[in-house]
Amino acid sequence: MKTINHLIAGSCTKYAERPALAKAFEEPLTYGRMEEAIRRVAAALIGLGVKRGDRVAILAENSPNWGICYLATVRIGGVSVPILPDFPEMDIRHIIGASEARLLFCSTRQSEKILELGQHKLKRIILIDDGTVANPPVECETLSAFMDRGGCDDSRIAEVAGRVKAEDIASLIYTSGTSGHSKAVMLSHANLVSNVEAVPSVIPLEAGCVFLSLLPLSHAYEFTCGFLTPIAAGAKIVYAGARPTPTVLQKICRQEKPWAICIVPMVMEKIYKKRVLANIEHNWLLRTALKVPGLRGKVRQQIGRKLLDFFGGDLRVMAIGGAPLNREVEDFLRLIRFPFLVGYGLTEASPLVSAGPFGDATVMPGSAGKPVRGVQIKVVNPERETGIGDIYVRGPNVMKGYYNDKALTAEALDSDGWLATGDLGYLDQYGNLFLVGRSKSVIVLSHGENIYPEAIEDKINSYAVVAESLVVDRDDRLEAWVYPDYEYIDTICSGRNEGDKGACVLELLEKMRREVNGQLPLYSQIGRMVERREPFVKTATHKIKRYLYK
Repeated sequence: MKTINHLIAGSCTKYAERPALAKAFEEPLTYGRMEEAIRRVAAALIGLGVKRGDRVAILAENSPNWGICYLATVRIGGVSVPILPDFPEMDIRHIIGASEARLLFCSTRQSEKILELGQHKLKRIILIDDGTVANPPVECETLSAFMDRGGCDDSRIAEVAGRVKAEDIASLIYTSGTSGHSKAVMLSHANLVSNVEAVPSVIPLEAGCVFLSLLPLSHAYEFTCGFLTPIAAGAKIVYAGARPTPTVLQKICRQEKPWAICIVPMVMEKIYKKRVLANIEHNWLLRTALKVPGLRGKVRQQIGRKLLDFFGGDLRVMAIGGAPLNREVEDFLRLIRFPFLVGYGLTEASPLVSAGPFGDATVMPGSAGKPVRGVQIKVVNPERETGIGDIYVRGPNVMKGYYNDKALTAEALDSDGWLATGDLGYLDQYGNLFLVGRSKSVIVLSHGENIYPEAIEDKINSYAVVAESLVVDRDDRLEAWVYPDYEYIDTICSGRNEGDKGACVLELLEKMRREVNGQLPLYSQIGRMVERREPFVKTATHKIKRYLYK
């Protein structure tokens, strides 16, 4: 079995002169220069006494240096502990302490979160953007100074790297999922490499193509699909920076012309509502043309071209995952023949479980595609009428377990290697995986029927007036909590005072409740819709942390 080191060495040798990593609008590092930087950081780590199995944390926004620090850590057999920049200070301090990290690669912006660490084994902080920190809790230096340390020669690095095995842990990822229980997932080199090698069967990759990176590298989805995978293919990765607005994203795409993007549904849904749906609603001629059979196809083609132009004009595939994609948005993307695919995964599976394959006509709308190469999916305890049951996964991508938690590992992994995902769904005749929600999210009212709130929320979220929603059980009836799109409210209520706007929102919610209930069986109808005045707390992939609202 290969290690991550094998993947990187192959690409750096084969594509030495090609661009590898870059921030948007900046000069890229070539694969040759990336390899040199990895060697220098690895030498400094060895010089500090970092050994095989030692934990090295990374707390920083996406940048070429993030990837270099990760790859240098695993090159010498260290275990990288990526920390999401959005995590609060308390969680970050817990992760650094619980992982027993010896060293932390950190951005200046994130460093203020670790000024009061408490008890820990951390010995040094390396600022990967070469900034400064006042009164750091331990020794602190810039990455440039760290790289100049030396510490050993190339033969010593090669010797240390040669001892790294495929079964060694490469990443220790602390999740912060929708269930509220943070778990430390141990992913080996073999886990991650197996997932990388499965991607070409889903998306045909080309050396020299451009991947635009939007999601945090500390999340398994972006790390595997938007970092390791394009590097293995000899692609150029461009980092967009911190959550660009649609306008900034358009400028980046116009300049960088991405070939592929990994994205979460919320981003695509916002673009659909703000750029596509709003344009149709405010253009009488366009609305009329879409109703005329002879013109409908041409109008859709025009919309499709404009959407592709938004992303730079060279987009070949957009991978949408991390959360369920709204069905209305998916149907629209299919109608305009936009190049996208939907996938499903979880950190414990490195993370990709199913996707596409791109261009496969038997991938059904509403599904998360088919199992990727080497991965098996089974449905346990399916309902007789619907076939919906617990989703289990097995394959070389499945984690080694949860760090320092044998009991939790035993709950998730059985003796045959099957991983209980915690998700509910079913498989169709073509092998497509359909997900209906989390097992912990199922609502059962006094009538005894299973209600899947995510399916109802999908219908609610298709309305332009809705930014996000959550369906909950309140006193044996369903309530839908709706956070409106207040920018949209201001548009349709222009000229009204705040009192009138409030009444308008209530009218819209009640109208929406009746319309949504018309699409639902009697046992799952919404008794009340409630306006929520602030966004829900979400995970890195924009899934609502449901446990906070029970």
